[in-house]
Amino acid sequence: MFRSRTGIAAAALFLTASLGLTACGGDDGAEEGADAKTLTLWHYEGPTSAMGIAWNKAIELFKSSHPGVEVKFEEKGFEQIQQNAQMILNSDSAPDIMEYNKGNATAGLLSKQGLLTDITDEASKRGWDKKLSPSLQTTAKYDEDGIMGSGKFYGVPNYGEFVTVYYNKNLFDKYKLAVPTSLDEFTKVMDTFVQNKVTPLAVGGAEYPAQQIFYELALSKSDRAFIDDYQLYKNKVDFKGPQLSYGAQTFADWVSKGYISKDSASIKAEDMGVSFSQGRFPILISGSWWYGRYATDIKDFEWGTFLFPGNNLHPGSSGNLWVVPEKSKAKSLAYDFIDITMSPEIQALLGNSGGVPVAADPSQITDPKNKELVETFNKISTSDGLAFYPDWPAPGYYDVLVAGVQGLINGSKTPDAFLDEIAKPYNENLADLGK
Repeated sequence: MFRSRTGIAAAALFLTASLGLTACGGDDGAEEGADAKTLTLWHYEGPTSAMGIAWNKAIELFKSSHPGVEVKFEEKGFEQIQQNAQMILNSDSAPDIMEYNKGNATAGLLSKQGLLTDITDEASKRGWDKKLSPSLQTTAKYDEDGIMGSGKFYGVPNYGEFVTVYYNKNLFDKYKLAVPTSLDEFTKVMDTFVQNKVTPLAVGGAEYPAQQIFYELALSKSDRAFIDDYQLYKNKVDFKGPQLSYGAQTFADWVSKGYISKDSASIKAEDMGVSFSQGRFPILISGSWWYGRYATDIKDFEWGTFLFPGNNLHPGSSGNLWVVPEKSKAKSLAYDFIDITMSPEIQALLGNSGGVPVAADPSQITDPKNKELVETFNKISTSDGLAFYPDWPAPGYYDVLVAGVQGLINGSKTPDAFLDEIAKPYNENLADLGK
């Protein structure tokens, strides 16, 4: 969800070039259905990322099983697709298959506008629905209003992500600390660090990481019904109720106790991540997207992970989706490609490359750390433990939460004022939806 992406400078050029390609290449042999001779595929994963490695292999396998079919792969920037998808998919320049972001404001919006193909029948016929847990299916299905969680399949994820706790084993050993199994034990661990003049948590308050800590704390008092209300609008959410109030108050308490530095309000996610890899902080609460990087970059100390102690629900979701534009001229080929990415071979390659496959056999993951990552995700996913992300429910909510949590860090906002601030746009979005 939060990996770095290619910048947006080329967005306008991307749109122009894409439209131009259509004008020049309209007779390239692509036809509706299985007789098409070209599959145009877009995604925005770098070639050395776990997804990039796995999908390049999937392209090889596709070519082997589809002799005579040309694959036109085009790597795009995340922002390029995000900003221009609606215009592109509403034109004749749409690819046959593309990676697209999950959620109400992205895949949900395009499905509502009729720009994505309903692939429910294919998901059933090819068994994708059986390979995806209920939590993962939430981001693949959208109703007629474009709200995730029910309705028809409009995309298929083949990797996942979740928030976990990274810890410096050397620093834990130095102070004779064990991995905590409850929130009370976790606070005692952090108290020990503070008593030894060590700030426990690496935090990036200027971007997503701090709000995920707030959400983890709220989730410690939550159940699936609260997630359904907050994320899927099943019932009204009381922002002064026990879940969000506890998250806000406890987050503020963690700042006052010295678990979180007040200076972290201006720290970016990248700087936070690097500070942990340099051994400057004993603990970091963030996503599985750091895992492969730490496995490569951290040389000077031993590290490990554990799930947020005591929680049954964790921030996380499927990864982004393979979607088939409604104007795709090679839908059958697109379905074949998705099928390959869900195959045991590609799922294992994802896991062995540091990714989080959604349908891998853990016994096929050879690296011990990668295997631990996959097993942890499978444990969360199969127990319906994915709680999505706090910024998903409303357009522009990410910036609202960043600013709000920054206020808790620097002391400019009380927990009560913070909750009022984040309730307003949430409830305004509900009104816009007629909820």
